Amino acid sequence: MKHSTAAKTAPRPSARAEAIQPSPTLSITSRAAELRAQGKDIISLSSGEPDFDTPEYIKEAAVRAMREGHTKYTPVGGLPELKQDIIDKLERDNRLSYSTGEVLVSCGCKHSLYNLTQALLDPGDEVIIPAPYWVSYPEMAKLAGAIPKIIQAGADQHFKITPEQLEQAITPRTRMFILNSPNNPSGAYYLEPELAALGEVIKRHPGICIVSDDIYEHILWDRPPFKNILNTHPELADRTILCNGVSKAYSMTGWRIGYAAGPREIILAMQKIQSQSTSNPCSISQYAAMAALRNGREDSSKGKDIFKQRHDYVHRHLAKMPYLTCLPSAGTFYLFPDLTEAVQRQGLNDIQFAEHLLERAGIALVPGSAFGTPGHYRISFSTDLEVLKEAMGRLERTLRAIN
Repeated sequence: MKHSTAAKTAPRPSARAEAIQPSPTLSITSRAAELRAQGKDIISLSSGEPDFDTPEYIKEAAVRAMREGHTKYTPVGGLPELKQDIIDKLERDNRLSYSTGEVLVSCGCKHSLYNLTQALLDPGDEVIIPAPYWVSYPEMAKLAGAIPKIIQAGADQHFKITPEQLEQAITPRTRMFILNSPNNPSGAYYLEPELAALGEVIKRHPGICIVSDDIYEHILWDRPPFKNILNTHPELADRTILCNGVSKAYSMTGWRIGYAAGPREIILAMQKIQSQSTSNPCSISQYAAMAALRNGREDSSKGKDIFKQRHDYVHRHLAKMPYLTCLPSAGTFYLFPDLTEAVQRQGLNDIQFAEHLLERAGIALVPGSAFGTPGHYRISFSTDLEVLKEAMGRLERTLRAIN
């Protein structure tokens, strides 16, 4: 039997996989866990999830669902009962009306966003993304073959883009505009007049789809109640997709339930993508999400109050530190201080300085370059106040030691 003499080559990752970056937030969290396993005292302020447990009545709903045998496949796009709860929530909280065919339940808000980019974007399309941005937006666009087009909005603009910037960024290839308010990582929130002004720009360009990532809707303490772009421009409903979920408001990050609401044709396209990837979201988690949406308003309000207390403490202490400036947040559980001067004095870049803080001070922060804003650092205050006090002490001592 003859054997081929052709050179053997090992399988290699696709060009698509090579083009994207792993999640920096997960990488920092993983590195902090490694150092803890080595016995080092590490405080991680990198995690993007509430530290308190899922409420008991939500857990009980999941247990009850298991005992009643709700352990089989569900419809790909989610249980009809859960869709109705989402419709009721959107009507009650947002004054927006949808039908069951205009709602898709997915495995987290991230999954909804991924389904959307795969369903709507073609190679060469442009996606407008304000910076600072959530780390996954540009990578999702790239996975669809599209081109992220970043608009910078620094602290001098309170991390919010202007209508003029949006207009200048639009080209004939612009297909999507992503707006996340309240924003991860900055905590910035677009007020109604600001949303109205951005909507006026979008109205002049009918080929652009608007993505409103509302996942931090219930964690807002500055000038509530929450509004999104459809509240100022309901006429844009035929090309706006809302993405949300239960993870942040109800401390259900691990349950993996998110949802999208929008035009029927787009939702159907997203459902087709989902049918060939994950199929339906976890059946048990869907029943837990129903309990959260029906009964969780008080719990989400308590969580917001806790985060506001922590925000005020951390922001007050950051204001006393050298080589650092920091705007307050309007919501979320993040602050986004600028440590550019500290980084430059050390002769490092922001990723190297994050490693320095991790190794020398035992603090894990996510560098701003991950969010398109080098020199800043995302501080998550989704941890106990006593832990935050220790972390602020370590950070201040480290900064004061810089010459």
